Amino acid sequence: MLVYSRYLSRRLFVLLCVLFTGCTVTPYRVEPVHSPNSSPRISSIVLHYTALNNQASLDILTRADSGVSAHYLIPQGCQSSPCPVLRLVEDDQRAWHAGQSQWRGQAGLNASSIGIEIVNLGYPEAEAQLPIEQRKWDEFETRQIETVAALITDLAKRYQIPPQRILGHSDISPGRKLDPGPRFPWRRLHQTYGVGAWPDEFEVARVMRLSAPEDALSWQTALVEYGYALPITGLWDPVTQQVLRAFQLHFRADKVDGLPDLESWARLQVLLAQYSR
Repeated sequence: MLVYSRYLSRRLFVLLCVLFTGCTVTPYRVEPVHSPNSSPRISSIVLHYTALNNQASLDILTRADSGVSAHYLIPQGCQSSPCPVLRLVEDDQRAWHAGQSQWRGQAGLNASSIGIEIVNLGYPEAEAQLPIEQRKWDEFETRQIETVAALITDLAKRYQIPPQRILGHSDISPGRKLDPGPRFPWRRLHQTYGVGAWPDEFEVARVMRLSAPEDALSWQTALVEYGYALPITGLWDPVTQQVLRAFQLHFRADKVDGLPDLESWARLQVLLAQYSR
């Protein structure tokens, strides 16, 4: 009877250890062994305009039921430079800013990018049916651009993000998005602050002495090589026009009709030469 009681006591002890844990946990040791088969989570920066004023922008980006967010928000109407930078989501967390998107074969850029929203009204809603070049676009403020440049400089250095991965929402979602729009000063951002990609103007002028191809296949191949998502069909289809317009919004904002021309081709070729994979 005594032996049986001891047996039951041992079984009860084991059962209690299992229930309350900790009794049989063996300490483990982590030994770091490097594998080259990995990549940084953050590989691009995406710029947006909010199409709303300061308060409405902050409200929608922080409201639990809105379904949208960004890592940073740059307000409008700053009284001093730089503007305050509002951090809404930590860098190591996923913000919901990119939506359906793709760049250089990588889809769903929410998972791999930092989103920066800039307060800017875009264009009047009443002009939504007008061609892009006929809309009255809101201008970005100098202090906003100074702040955006400083923020991107810091982020690009911290996460080793190359110039050709500093993008607009329109670059990663052609046809679906237009922001940050044709008034965003990509050229000034590059030439004044050394931020982002921009084609060398002397090289552009040199390439413009040549001729641009007329076939859709050459344009599609070059756009895909730079990073845009585009089926290579060999046809001048609506998708190709949308992607070419996205390229023009970034690199040739005085012509955003999505139609091929010599200067757009020259800029694309110079960019490919400057920022090869």
